[in-house]
Amino acid sequence: MRGVRTAVNKVATPAARTSPGAATPQEPLKASSARAAGIKPKAAAKATPKARQAAAKTATRSAATTTPSTSTDEQLQATLQWLRQHSSKATLAGMARYGLPSDRALGVTMAHMLQLSKRIGRNRALAAALWDTGVYEARMVAAMIDDPAQVTAAQMDRWCRDFDNWGICDTVCFKLFDRAPHAWAKVVQWSGKRDEFGKRAAFALLWGLTVHDKQASDARFIEGLRLIERAATDERHFVMKAVNMALRATGKRNRALNTAAVGVARRLAGSSSAAAQWIGKDALRELSSPALQRRLKA
Repeated sequence: MRGVRTAVNKVATPAARTSPGAATPQEPLKASSARAAGIKPKAAAKATPKARQAAAKTATRSAATTTPSTSTDEQLQATLQWLRQHSSKATLAGMARYGLPSDRALGVTMAHMLQLSKRIGRNRALAAALWDTGVYEARMVAAMIDDPAQVTAAQMDRWCRDFDNWGICDTVCFKLFDRAPHAWAKVVQWSGKRDEFGKRAAFALLWGLTVHDKQASDARFIEGLRLIERAATDERHFVMKAVNMALRATGKRNRALNTAAVGVARRLAGSSSAAAQWIGKDALRELSSPALQRRLKA
């Protein structure tokens, strides 16, 4: 893993401090951004737009190459290089406005991360190596290229323990974990966690399941509503928001679940807990709205 550590050290330089991946248009590479990307200032200054575009395409192809002769370490370094080349200080600075960490980020837009992940395709070994770097964007891409069918319960627990911001937590749950074989078991298990992002993961995962698990029975979501009601008094911001979103998403799945979710929302709205009141009242506005009721009856 010497190659992995070398690549990570190059990424985690002070000049490459990051923040959330706000989906903003990528600006032309400037000298300051070039230094963060590991490019010499003079070379970046002389590069024409066409040259930069050609270099970006080459780097993308390199990052996406997964031939038998290419080692995981080589793929990792190529991927990190691509991310550095597509980073910008503007994107990095924007992450802070969304409450995303910048001390282990590069400043790459979500659009670019999605572009890269599509070119790479499924690559479980590379996903594990990217996750181990601890770099924000590397972990985002890891969630996009891992194979959910092969994700184990142990991996889910291990990655969940690493969650330290809502961006990584939600992306992993929406892009990977909600399609994994152990998803429902982890909703129940993690709903009892003490740490803020671990507990948020339970309800972010439930939220994702309302959208992606088309075969799940209503009974599973009724159990989810019980967990929502139990967690609604947790006043921590990132838990409270996820519980609210899971409640709203459950109530939008079908008419029967809407009726059940509205009942939960009303009970929470009448609670003595400030957190539960906010969750219930906010959810009730959407779940009982005429527009949603018409859609569910259609």
